Amino acid sequence: MLHGLAHRVVGMFRRLSRLAVTTVVFSALLVPIASAQADAPIADPLPTPGASGIGLELTEVAQLPKSQPVPPPTDTRLVRYNRINYLGEVPDGSGRMFVPDMNGKLYLLEDGVQHAFLDLGAAIGPDFHTHRGLGSGFGFAAFHPDFSRNGKFYTVHTETGSALTTKKPDLPSPANTQVHGVITEWTASDPRADVFSGTHRELLRVGFASYIHGFQEIGFNPTARRWDEDHELLYVASGDGGIGVSTTVPQDLARPQGKILRIDPAGRDGVNGRYGIPPTNPFVHTAGALGEIYAYGMRDPYRFSWDRVTRRMYMGHIGEKAVDAVYEVRKGANLGWSEREGIWQYRRGDPSCGVFPLPADDAKYGYTYPVTAFDHNRLSSQRPCADSGNALMGGFVYRGSKIPSLRGKYIYGEGVKGLLYYADEREMRAGRPMAVSRELMVYVNGRLTTMKALVNDPNRVDLRFGQDAAGELYVLAKANGKIWKVTGARTFASCGAGHDLVAGTGSARSWQPVTPSLWRFPGREVVLAQPGVARPGPRRPFEYAVLRKGPAFGSVQVDASVRLDTPVAESNRDVIIVFGHRSDTEFYYAHLSSDNRIYPHNGIFVVNNADRLRLDHQWDAVRSVGAPPAVTDTAWHRVRVKHCADSGEIAVYMDGSPYPLMTAVDRTFTSGRVGFGSFDNIGRVRDLRVQGKGVR
Repeated sequence: MLHGLAHRVVGMFRRLSRLAVTTVVFSALLVPIASAQADAPIADPLPTPGASGIGLELTEVAQLPKSQPVPPPTDTRLVRYNRINYLGEVPDGSGRMFVPDMNGKLYLLEDGVQHAFLDLGAAIGPDFHTHRGLGSGFGFAAFHPDFSRNGKFYTVHTETGSALTTKKPDLPSPANTQVHGVITEWTASDPRADVFSGTHRELLRVGFASYIHGFQEIGFNPTARRWDEDHELLYVASGDGGIGVSTTVPQDLARPQGKILRIDPAGRDGVNGRYGIPPTNPFVHTAGALGEIYAYGMRDPYRFSWDRVTRRMYMGHIGEKAVDAVYEVRKGANLGWSEREGIWQYRRGDPSCGVFPLPADDAKYGYTYPVTAFDHNRLSSQRPCADSGNALMGGFVYRGSKIPSLRGKYIYGEGVKGLLYYADEREMRAGRPMAVSRELMVYVNGRLTTMKALVNDPNRVDLRFGQDAAGELYVLAKANGKIWKVTGARTFASCGAGHDLVAGTGSARSWQPVTPSLWRFPGREVVLAQPGVARPGPRRPFEYAVLRKGPAFGSVQVDASVRLDTPVAESNRDVIIVFGHRSDTEFYYAHLSSDNRIYPHNGIFVVNNADRLRLDHQWDAVRSVGAPPAVTDTAWHRVRVKHCADSGEIAVYMDGSPYPLMTAVDRTFTSGRVGFGSFDNIGRVRDLRVQGKGVR
């Protein structure tokens, strides 16, 4: 069974480059699976998304007013600048954008001017609930596709207080209901007005067992045409109310929790006579099932969207304690919760709160598995069932016209830390191998930054996404209440290397080793034949040789083939590529190692008259892990190092991959020479080619 599962998981990631397959899939997936017992949880379910080398240019467009829940919450996660959670465009051709603030108001943005369109909290009254539960308050807004003529739009909010005793849920709800999720239809008397005036009516009310995982997004399929079955039908993402962890409610077709519902706001054959049940819904004729259900088996179906070209529906799903995932949602699909989490088995009540290998008879259940995913990278020091602080924020397939390099990429993220990811939509198909996700960088005013730095909060960004009618993307953050438009994309370390070229470096005369007696120069290759030893001074590579042929370089691209000759059986094997070398205590180096678990290994470093300092973005000090090991065998490997002197951007690529294995930014040295070496191992280099801007 484990062998078959390992084969399946490798298949899910088969689109990685040859290097990435070796270093990411086999090290991160095969070892945990192969070593796992049937009753042991998977230690590291999925590889961490690698670097993409692509950065999004963000331009600030607005900061919404400061707001707070009422009464003041005890959960500090609810104390944000405000709680804006989406941006969309009003579908009337006016160009107006709408932004709901979960604390109660719906804002409109037009030509940089913002104003409150609707105070939902005030309209609902004292039962409006905002102060407990991350999803509490004004959860979402969706405008009818024909809003310009009928003035209709829809909202989701939560209610407690007297509502729990005086108002009855329309669909089956827990006996111990703690909160109601309510969908409301609003009709504007003048759709062109800047402030809402009109009427509203309750469409649907459902009870949930806790303050989490209630109604999330609601929306209309923007790709639906008048003759399509889902034209003007409202989709409703309904969470499991926090009880899927211990019950089978998400699998129960008689209950609305843990489902995507699809209803007709203009119909009247629903249970309360205020909405309709589309006759094309998949369970309309299933005995005992709710006709409203479109798909099921979900924990927290937070965000969904449709690709404007393929018209496929994608949903970002927040998992329990191990895996968050994106699904292609098809009519009648069962996404597996609470029997599955991501591509693994979930066992209710297991004290590890982990995930397990799939059973041998998994296929008979017909679950729909993710099209891309990431895991929570839980620490062994954490309590097994503690909140890991991860939440996948579903996004959009980019189909705008302004940024051609992003077309066809599904842009999504991790909301707490504010990480941005993408996967290629062409690879995101239910029932096929999972698409690989890669991390996107963030640029503002041409300079590399992070979302945490941008919002000035090291702990919590609360990232969300938006999209306008043209398909252009937006990024929102509750931490500072700001909205940015994605206005461009750039390639990391994309500076022109220059036209000065050095090649043909096999001669001993081309090199200056630290210890000449340790080196051999047989012709085509440069060989470090004996390991070096530590020298006085700062902690730095023990032995290396500097290329003396040609000039020193400013911006530079180093291409070479390297081989690590130290036997694989030995640990801590490495070779290094030196660049920016100015003296024996002033230089950069890329450390290419078979180990990525300790600070000195497999990263980008600077030596500046002090012990080497690690620079690369991939190093996770909390987990003590870096980029996947660069060299794991004794075969030849191609390496490319790019250093842009002006920006300080540094990228390391392996074996022809278009994606950098390691990235860093540092401006300590703007020029210097290149070299090759190791700490205390042996290896060799050949086919060295150095191109850049010579400094003479």
